[in-house]
Amino acid sequence: MMKWIALVLIILFFALQAKLWVGDGSLAEVNQLSKAVEAQSQENHLIKERNDSMAAEVKDLKQGLGAVEERARSELGMIKNKNETFYQIVEDKGSK
Repeated sequence: MMKWIALVLIILFFALQAKLWVGDGSLAEVNQLSKAVEAQSQENHLIKERNDSMAAEVKDLKQGLGAVEERARSELGMIKNKNETFYQIVEDKGSK
């Protein structure tokens, strides 16, 4: 009788060990998921920094006309009044 109980316990022990090493929730799967969580956390951090930067830019554009004027001048080449002269400096691509 004791032999049977010992045999059943040994079989149960190995079944639980197999689940620990290769089944759902195994150590390998937990390690893989930990790495995935770390990678996602890093990506989230980068995206949060970009979003914060964009939010600050939106706030600046909503509150101040200085930012709108700066963008109009730098990106669109607009001038403020008739006495200004717009100069655009174009760099030669071959010199870089």
